[in-house]
Amino acid sequence: MANPFDSINPDAYKAYVFWSAVLVAKMMLMALLTASQRFKNKAFASPEDTRMISKKLVPKYDDPDVERVRRAHQNDLENILPFFVIGFLYLLTNPAPWLAINLYRVVAASRILHTIVYAVIVIPQPARFLAFMGAMVPTAYMTLQTILYFVL
Repeated sequence: MANPFDSINPDAYKAYVFWSAVLVAKMMLMALLTASQRFKNKAFASPEDTRMISKKLVPKYDDPDVERVRRAHQNDLENILPFFVIGFLYLLTNPAPWLAINLYRVVAASRILHTIVYAVIVIPQPARFLAFMGAMVPTAYMTLQTILYFVL
């Protein structure tokens, strides 16, 4: 049996690694954005964090700005982590390099846009839905293609 790793196109692989790294950096920045909102709104969830700022502060668990960023971060975890797995498995199906490269670009751009319209500059729907679907559709396509490739 041939080694499926031998058929991975180097350009598609480079694109996968690059855009995956961009998405990791984006998720790491979400932690900084959460911290920024916590300091801006003095909305710390732990007593030891509130005491760091002032002994008079009490923990606050429901700040809308902090929770919006946290929801955006949670949405990243629910959508970007599966992309990491399926994006790599999709490479094993020997896809057309131009298609794989552009699918990775679209997923990354859509996830970045999703964060912008949801947690940075809040834009009314359907902006967030469209950004969400911009990543969901290519990820679903790669999933289906991978399943079909290894079943058929």
